[in-house]
Amino acid sequence: MKKLFRMTTVIEVGVGLALLVAPSIVFQLLLGAEISGPGVPVGRLAGTALLSLGAACWLARDDTQSHAAQGLVIAMLFYNVGAAAVLGFAGIEWRTAGIVLWLAVVFHAAMAFWCAALSIKPKRTIAPINK
Repeated sequence: MKKLFRMTTVIEVGVGLALLVAPSIVFQLLLGAEISGPGVPVGRLAGTALLSLGAACWLARDDTQSHAAQGLVIAMLFYNVGAAAVLGFAGIEWRTAGIVLWLAVVFHAAMAFWCAALSIKPKRTIAPINK
C-alpha cells in the first residue's frame, strides 16, 4: 500500500499542478483539444481535486493498516476506474486523442487493478502475546 500511496502522490500532484498552472496544455496532451471560457476554471478545479488526492495519499503513506487508509484505496479504485472509462470513452466515441491519452487510460486501468488487489487482499492481524 505504501508504494501505491507514494506513486499516486507523485503522479496526481504533478498532474494537479499542471492543471492549475496550464489547463490548456494538459487538455491538448490528453484530448488533442483546446479549452477556453468556463473550461479553464473547470480544469483548474480538477487540478485542485488531484492535489487533494495526492495530499491524502501522502499523509496516509505510513498508515497502511487503518480503516481510513483502506477507505482511501477504495476511493482511489473508484477514481481510477472512472478516469480510465471517461478518457477511454472520449478516445473511442469522440475520436479525439492527444499524445498521452491512451497512456493515461492504461495507467488508470493498471492503478485500478492495483487498488482492487489491495482491497481484496486478506488483512494481516497480529496475535496478542500471552505473558
